[in-house]
Amino acid sequence: MNFKKMFGLTAATMMSAAALTGCATAKTASNGGNKTSDNKFRIGLNLELSGAAGSYGQQEKKGATLAADEINKKGGVKIGGKTYKIKLYVSDNKSSTSTAASVAAQMVNSNKVVAQVGPAATAYATASIANLTKAGVPMVGPSATAAAFTQTKSGQTQKYAFRACFIDPYQGKKAAEFMYNKLKKRKVAIVADNSTDYGTGLTKSFSAEFKKLGGKVVTTQYFQAGDKDFNSTLTTVKNKKPDAIYLPGYYTEIGLVVKQAREMGISVPMVGADGMGSPKLAQIAGKKNASNIYYTTHFSTKSKEPQVVKFMKAYKAKYGEEPATFTSLAYDSVNMVVEAAKKEGEVSSSAVQKGLASLKNFKGVTGNITMDSKHNPQKSVVVEEMEKGAVTKAYTVK
Repeated sequence: MNFKKMFGLTAATMMSAAALTGCATAKTASNGGNKTSDNKFRIGLNLELSGAAGSYGQQEKKGATLAADEINKKGGVKIGGKTYKIKLYVSDNKSSTSTAASVAAQMVNSNKVVAQVGPAATAYATASIANLTKAGVPMVGPSATAAAFTQTKSGQTQKYAFRACFIDPYQGKKAAEFMYNKLKKRKVAIVADNSTDYGTGLTKSFSAEFKKLGGKVVTTQYFQAGDKDFNSTLTTVKNKKPDAIYLPGYYTEIGLVVKQAREMGISVPMVGADGMGSPKLAQIAGKKNASNIYYTTHFSTKSKEPQVVKFMKAYKAKYGEEPATFTSLAYDSVNMVVEAAKKEGEVSSSAVQKGLASLKNFKGVTGNITMDSKHNPQKSVVVEEMEKGAVTKAYTVK
């Protein structure tokens, strides 16, 4: 996926987002959140349904809606001896930080939601935290991947901010485990994008874990976003005779790296991250070159896990298409909120917050999730394998 490139959150953006939350604020500071007094389990969907990130928000709306529909069709969910139906309140934040903040305030004050799901992108999700925190209402960001999202400026964990996706350092670590344990590679070259935090962060986490496992990084070569000619870099790599190559970057450049490497006679496995997860990778590299390719991602339609197969069948029946990563993450987010309330035996914001903070072994379609102390899910990572330009297989790295 490429949403990190588009929505990677710089410090300046975070400061701007925080400032804009003053446009509309929750009425009561430091309260205990909302609590259901009827049979409605109210969840707010604060999503980008239009604007720059509109396609992501639309996908997440579908996933969240399916989760709610499945629960309601079964008669609801039993919590604390009472049965509740899921009521979703959907609002478009228009891919705007100020609107995302206003929507959060509206949802906690007017709609009386006990929890919020979304926004999709880190910048807009971050913008909603202040109002939710003032109201004491938890949120789950389905796809807010920036490591700082769940942390305050002082490094403390945001009490009410959680996420369903793994963070970049985590997938770098899991890629190293896959390379070492599954592919059995011991000598690796790294060709990385050093013009983004995404590329440099993945390089750091992968290198540290691969060396810790006992592997050797024979060379680390860097490129800049927009580079086209990688022959000099790849000549250096080829001379080091690695068993495999790690490629932390985006498909725009990685596609060219793959193409030129294969044309140079470098046939070893290449492993990357979710920035490679686009059909355009094979288009750029050429289908015949896009083989023996692997990349970490959040979800795969090739997975044989029972919960994934069931989800895919239900999703296709409802929408007539296969689910995507964003839909699956939002589907898990709604179910995480419900599971948290079930665990605590109460439909309230405080119960959901406590339940999310202590969530363990939740079986989601994007992996089995256990929440850590920083409100980041420790979960299995999916690795997709590409042969002749098509995804042919999926592996789970637990």
